[in-house]
Amino acid sequence: METHKQLVIGLFGFGVVGEGLYKVLAQTPSLNARLKKVCIKNPGKKREAPAELFTTDKNELLNDEEINVIVEVIDDAVAAFDIVSTALKNNKDVVSASKKMIAENLPALLELQQQTGKSLLYESAACASIPVIRNLEEYYDNDLLHSIKAIVNGSTNFILTKIFEDGLDFKQALTLAQQLGFAESNPTLDVEGYDAVNKWSFLLTHAYGIVTTTDKILFNGIQNIHASDAQVAKEKKQEIKLVAQAKKLNNGKVAAFVLPQFVKQTDHLAFVKNEYNGVVIESGFADKQFFYGKGAGSLPTASAVLSDISALRYQYKYEYKKLYHHQPHELSTDIYLRVYVSFNDINSIPKDKFEWIEEWHSQEERKYLSGVIAFSELKNNDWWKQDNVSLILSAEPIIEEIETRNLKKKSLELAGLSL
Repeated sequence: METHKQLVIGLFGFGVVGEGLYKVLAQTPSLNARLKKVCIKNPGKKREAPAELFTTDKNELLNDEEINVIVEVIDDAVAAFDIVSTALKNNKDVVSASKKMIAENLPALLELQQQTGKSLLYESAACASIPVIRNLEEYYDNDLLHSIKAIVNGSTNFILTKIFEDGLDFKQALTLAQQLGFAESNPTLDVEGYDAVNKWSFLLTHAYGIVTTTDKILFNGIQNIHASDAQVAKEKKQEIKLVAQAKKLNNGKVAAFVLPQFVKQTDHLAFVKNEYNGVVIESGFADKQFFYGKGAGSLPTASAVLSDISALRYQYKYEYKKLYHHQPHELSTDIYLRVYVSFNDINSIPKDKFEWIEEWHSQEERKYLSGVIAFSELKNNDWWKQDNVSLILSAEPIIEEIETRNLKKKSLELAGLSL
């Protein structure tokens, strides 16, 4: 019978997640894993662990031959890449929770894994306690993955829940999220969608074999969501969520984006409240599968790190099957999106860029319209990201082929509307 590998761990970072992991490891003797050393930045800080466990010298961990696993849970992406790449080259397996580092360095990390034959696991970098990467890797090893739609950022979901259910305004909800530790020290990364698109960039690799950078993915956050948008959603019996989405198109390419979206109350994602995350995977024969779990916080993230550590006992590694064993998919920009846009001043909206406009409300102080616009128009311009403009996708936003243009190009005059 194969013996499981004895793991000797060097840990970088002892913040919320690092300390959570320390506690969880202490309660899991069956893992056969020993934490030998923890590298920290600030030695003066009081910590709930023996002083001799800590060092500020990274090489004490990276050059220690007994340490065979490096776990990295720091929030500096540049330092994290240095740690991870050095560890792989030094014949150590690595577990990382750093989504920004992975998103920014994926091609180099793929190459290092190929060269060294060592394992780099990062389940905790996306959706914390939900094993979404492992599922995409193992369960959907074929071309039957139709779409994947997810709430991948617990902080923004918490803020939207508070705006929606408790009537807080954006600033109040953000402050509350920070007080409870759900929003990062720099809330911009969460609130403006950077954190979500970082995760989405490498989830696309596991889902469809796409290796891309975040600037190639259309994305925005929730910073411009207005109280009146929440009101419109309630009237439509819908909610607003920050949704990361990827869908295989009829032409075999994949449409992918991370944007605020109206979600029907019957949609699985409508059930995902506060700091929880949710993932809906739709495949050819299994229909829809829904994964739900905590997406932020000390112990949920530590549990995902722990799951990766335990997988290393069996020499588990990502095979990136969709990338190496299949023809990888490509991202498409050739689609149209059904959108809702609210604004204060009609002059800030290029109405002529819409294929057609379906709905138009101008009575209130805050005006809005719904219509269809080319994906490329949003990709190439940023009028829709300006301060007083809020763009939200409709519940079924993707329109693949514009059938006969003449029929579909309903001008405002034809619809009997005039601006």
